[in-house]
Amino acid sequence: MIITWQGHSCFKIQDKIGPEGLTLVTDPYNPSLGLKLPNFEADIITVSHDHDDHNNIKGLRGTPKIIQSAGEYDIKGIMVEGILAYHDAKQGAERGTNIIYRIEMDDITLCHLGDLGHVLDNKQLERLEGIDILFVPVGGKYTLDAKQAVEVISQIEPRIVIPMHYKTKDVKLDIEGVEKFIKELGLEPTHEEKLKINKKDLPAEDMELVMLSL
Repeated sequence: MIITWQGHSCFKIQDKIGPEGLTLVTDPYNPSLGLKLPNFEADIITVSHDHDDHNNIKGLRGTPKIIQSAGEYDIKGIMVEGILAYHDAKQGAERGTNIIYRIEMDDITLCHLGDLGHVLDNKQLERLEGIDILFVPVGGKYTLDAKQAVEVISQIEPRIVIPMHYKTKDVKLDIEGVEKFIKELGLEPTHEEKLKINKKDLPAEDMELVMLSL
């Protein structure tokens, strides 16, 4: 599996290299965010909620399967489960709903939290057992802040944490950078241009923090 960060909450996840490989993309953003979305082909696109910085499905090539609601999906052997959550801590009263995605590819279980705005309840946690790689928003204001993100990480207990939805040089949103989150989590991050990983490469004991570069 190869995971490449496209910026914000958008990741390109390839299940294998070569013509038979499939590409899943999470939360493609609109250029109004301040970033330029690379123009590549997608087989599957997951959309956590219908906001401009997460729903630019027309920004990618191909004829992808679009998943933007809760439920279970099997697309060419890739299992995706959408789990209903909220964009705020008031059950959606402020910013609406948010879909968490559990994704199973290449014998690895990933979880993309979208714009989660609250800690998880027991029902949501039951659906998120055995997560290997967690994509977690950390920028606050519209999502979990650094402290809340660490609390959700402790609930899920993934093997690898990849932060997202934080302030970078060109992002126009008024959100925090990633530094406070790194300090709050208390782990020394490893920095990767892209994450190439197999099931056997996953850390067996201690959780790892991976920072992907743009």
